[in-house]
Parts: sequence; C-alpha cells; structure tokens
Amino acid sequence: MRYKKRKYFMAGRINLLQRSKIRELFEKARTMEDVISLGIGEPDFDTPDVIKEAATRAMYEGYTHYTPNAGIPEFREAIAEYYKDFYNVDVDPSNIIVTAGAYEATYLAFESLLEQGDDVIIPDPAFVCYVEDAKMSEAGILRIPLREENEFRIDPDELVEMVTKRTRMLVMNYPNNPTGATIDKKTARAIADIAEDYNIYILSDEPYEHFLYEGAKHHPMIKYAPDNTILANSFSKTFAMTGWRLGFAIAPSQVIKDMIKLHAYVIGNVTSFIQIAGITALRDKRSWDALKVMRDTYAERRKLVLKGLKDVPHVEAFKPKGAFYIWAKIDPELDMASEDFANWLLENSGVVVIPGTAFGKGGEGWIRISYATRKELLLEALERMKKALEKL
Repeated sequence: MRYKKRKYFMAGRINLLQRSKIRELFEKARTMEDVISLGIGEPDFDTPDVIKEAATRAMYEGYTHYTPNAGIPEFREAIAEYYKDFYNVDVDPSNIIVTAGAYEATYLAFESLLEQGDDVIIPDPAFVCYVEDAKMSEAGILRIPLREENEFRIDPDELVEMVTKRTRMLVMNYPNNPTGATIDKKTARAIADIAEDYNIYILSDEPYEHFLYEGAKHHPMIKYAPDNTILANSFSKTFAMTGWRLGFAIAPSQVIKDMIKLHAYVIGNVTSFIQIAGITALRDKRSWDALKVMRDTYAERRKLVLKGLKDVPHVEAFKPKGAFYIWAKIDPELDMASEDFANWLLENSGVVVIPGTAFGKGGEGWIRISYATRKELLLEALERMKKALEKL
C-alpha cells in the first residue's frame, strides 16, 4: 500500500482558527503611504523609567534563571497586596499564577476548564481571542448580545435564559473592548449570583480597570463570586508594558493548580527579571504617577474624539466610560457592511479603524476607534474622515 505524499501535516484544529481581521487590516495599511492608525489597542506611551530600571537592575542581580512555575513568591504577594489595597479583596498568593500577559491567562482558563460537550457563553461583540480559545478547547460557543440600549452590559435576565446543563463558563470583559462600556455594581452582583446558583465559572478579563471616566468605577468579579471567578489581568495597559508580556490570573484553589500544571508545559515560567520589574510596578509610587498621566491624557483625547466625531457625517459614537476606544455606529442609510466601510475609509482617507465584525456578528454596523494616539494625529484623522465621508 502506498501512502499519498504530503509536503507537511497539520492538526485539523488549527484550521478552526480564524486570523484576526484586525491584523489583516494592519497588513493592508502597511502597503500604503501616509496612513494614520486608530486601530491598535496599545498605549502609545513608553513604559515608565522606574520599571525599566528595575528590570535592568534585576538582570545584573542574577534574575536570569528559572522561577517557580506559578511565579516568584514576592511578586504573587505584591499582586495580592494590590487587590487588598485597591479593592479591599483578600487574595491568597497561592491562588495567583503569573502568566505571559492576559492572553495566556485566558488560554489557560479555557484549556483547564472546558472540553467537548461543554458550552461557554461569550459576549457579542467581544475581544477576538475568546472565541478562538473556545475552539481550541472544543467547547460549544454561545454568544450573548451586548446591546446599545443596555449600554453594552450583559443582561442578567438574558443570561439566565441561555444557561443549560452544558454551560460551564461565562466570559466577561469590563471595562470592555471594543465598546468602552463599564459594568455597574448591581449587574456585577446579579451575574455573580447566577454563576453561584448554576455552578458556572466566570472568566473575567480586566486589563482596562484603571482607564475609567466620568466617575465610573471598576468592580472586579472576584469580589462578588470568589469561588466561581477566574480573573485575568495584565500589566500591558496599566503600565504601558505590552511588549513585556506580563500578566496574571487569580482563581479558586482547585482551578489554579491545574492552570499551573498546564502553564508549566506551555512556557515554564515568565521571564524572571520581568517579574521583578512587576513588583516595582505595583509597589513604587512613580509607576502609579505615570499611570495617572496616561489616564488624564486618555481622558482629554476621549473628549476630543467624541467632540470631533459630531462633525463627521455618517458615524455616531457611543459614549464610553472605560478603556481607550470609541465604538461608533455607521449610518444605516449608507448600506455598507462594517468591513466594507473600514476598507473604504482606509482607501479614501488613509485612516485605519477596525470593523465591528472583527469582534463578532453583533459588531455589524459599528467600527472601533482607538484614541491611544497622539492628539495631533487624532485631529488630523478626524479631519480626513470628515472630508472623505462628506463625499458619500
């Protein structure tokens, strides 16, 4: 018997994954000249010097070796202190794992808790990795709509109706990417009660917790459902450390043990000197001073973009209270799909925005605009958008 020759072999599950439409648009933009990107979800600030200096110092002090799989004990203690200081929540350091960003934290949660036959409820729209993680875990995917009339918050009544015996996990992300929505205490409590009543885990992804406006407050889900919550967080946005790949997860004891086990085979441990820098980020006042400057700057940019969009035809902004994005509705009379609109805008104005469908079918008719960009570029982009769209 002769076997058919192949140039390569690939696991079938890889074919289930879809490449990010965000990245596809960026690659198209790179082939063009004079483009302003309002697409990237990344702070345009540099990492504070005090954190960089701590990492450099740690390298010369010998932090260049393996660490415990779960992370350096002092770093995990610093994370626990942070939750006590900011939210008056008691966290045992043994329930914390240091991860390669919140990306890995969410991946570990999906792979540790879900398998074929389980269902996970994921908001629509939502950040792109959740659905792809669910595919890798072979779980069924149910999308709960985030509606404009509900300020893009999960509706507890609608959530209850979706729960079945197969439901294993609910994904939450507030402050929200892509909408900029925040969650109120009443809704957070209601969702926590549902999770406890139906024995569902909540994966709460909270990297934008410090970017809040107009008096909005953050409500970490471990405060309301500590025995049912896996909290994923990151230093990427808070301290402008995207390239450092530093994050963590907090989970109940029975879950964290398995997450650590998987993590040990995925990356072993997060880079040692970066963990030491993380301790400085949390404990040094200068880190928090730098965060305040970033937050104040984002607040100014947010006002600028919301004001500017009022003069841009064919788009209407939802007023966000968190993150650093504007979720804007496309004029239905244009009869243009989100992806077509984003491509048209790029080609006719040289401005990158992200089509809402990059975040799920519920994003159809919307675009995401990032204001993590210098003021002068934001003003130029708004003017370009205005001139281009006035022609439609």
